[in-house]
Amino acid sequence: MMKLAIFLSAIAGAAAFAPAAQTQPLTALSAKSDYADEVGVVAPLGIWDPSSKLDLVDRSEFERLRGVELKHGRVAMLGVVGYLTTYAGVRFPGLEDVPAGWAAWNALPQEVAGQFAATLIFMEIANRDQTGGKAEFEGDFRNGFIDFGWDKQTDAWKKNKRTIELNNGRAAQMGILGLMFHDILGNVSDILP
Repeated sequence: MMKLAIFLSAIAGAAAFAPAAQTQPLTALSAKSDYADEVGVVAPLGIWDPSSKLDLVDRSEFERLRGVELKHGRVAMLGVVGYLTTYAGVRFPGLEDVPAGWAAWNALPQEVAGQFAATLIFMEIANRDQTGGKAEFEGDFRNGFIDFGWDKQTDAWKKNKRTIELNNGRAAQMGILGLMFHDILGNVSDILP
């Protein structure tokens, strides 16, 4: 029995030095080059596609995914600002006793939760395509009423501004995730002034 254990240990030890199978690393260099000049592709990551999803999608699906990323980024930016505002003690009239963070969900009156849900549903339906098919990209909600001179700008300027918004949204997604994590741990006061 002892000889068998020594033999199996020797085999296991030898296997540790055997060359491992080489797989294609999932980096920006191995991602689809079709999307290398898209909005949001910036150094140092370039195209961040760790699951190789871009290898399986066409242009319309890529545009849809970019729109979803933009929407999640916008919601996360609002979430970070809302969290920091309520953490600072700012409240709507009548909600002064509602705590900040996750504790607010159980303390909100049912009417406020219902209004919140109704607002989310209304915004999702109303913002589907209010541009009349004139949107330049997914998430472009200009409707001819308020433009702020977007149409007068160069394509490079527009790409830069869209990249800034995407990157701010990406940072906000990580920020709200970190705030939620620390809120659950109970140490938000250690990271916020």
